[in-house]
Amino acid sequence: MSLDVSPALLEQAQEDAISPNDFLQCIKESLPYAWELIEQLAGRLKQENAAFVDNQVPPPTEQARGQLLRLLASDAMRNAVEHYYGVKLAFQNCHRVALFPQHTSGAEYADFITPRSQILNQSPELRDC
Repeated sequence: MSLDVSPALLEQAQEDAISPNDFLQCIKESLPYAWELIEQLAGRLKQENAAFVDNQVPPPTEQARGQLLRLLASDAMRNAVEHYYGVKLAFQNCHRVALFPQHTSGAEYADFITPRSQILNQSPELRDC
């Protein structure tokens, strides 16, 4: 299961009235490693005023890796997090997530999401990540 959904949030969904803040809180509580990583990267992006920031450190556990994959694989969660932090997420493998300014159309983003960059980011150690 991707998220630990409270009965109250489930009731909201059944009534078609989910609060964006409640959804974000559910993500934060259900996927703490993924949330923390994105939060740290968003802080770096803002502080460094960089074209992008990324994480190149593998998650400490398989559970943490699973959290990151679940967050980035869900359009709803990904869109909510992007909107909340004002960023665009890009992802290359089991841990290399990058954050770009939300309305980016720069060369760095275009390069990061190319097949070439994906291939160059591979290594035998990451084969089964």
